[in-house]
Amino acid sequence: MAVDAALFTTSTGRRLSRDAIEHRIHHTIITAASSCPSLVGKHVTMHTLRHTAAMRLLHAGVDTTVIALWLGHEQIVTTNIYLHADMTLKEAAIAKVTPSGVTAPGRYQPTDTVLAFLAAL
Repeated sequence: MAVDAALFTTSTGRRLSRDAIEHRIHHTIITAASSCPSLVGKHVTMHTLRHTAAMRLLHAGVDTTVIALWLGHEQIVTTNIYLHADMTLKEAAIAKVTPSGVTAPGRYQPTDTVLAFLAAL
């Protein structure tokens, strides 16, 4: 496959327009919703699929610079948005630096006193 080859093509092999791709996604979501009710009312776009692919690559351990190249980002800063959005990666990083036995494992649960203090701010 050529580097500039279209991913989504018409029956004649020409590149699909953005509108045509969005229409196909919309049609596919409507069809899939009959067997997957959780899709009803969801707004799925090309950007949603692109973001999901990037997050799955990130979770698979693919380096952000590779993801940036794959997505066509001109600057790595754009790809770093995915790092900020991923709580799993943040928790894994914290787990690596937390001394074992010092804190209880799991997610922090504030006490009622802390919640009342925050609510009063």
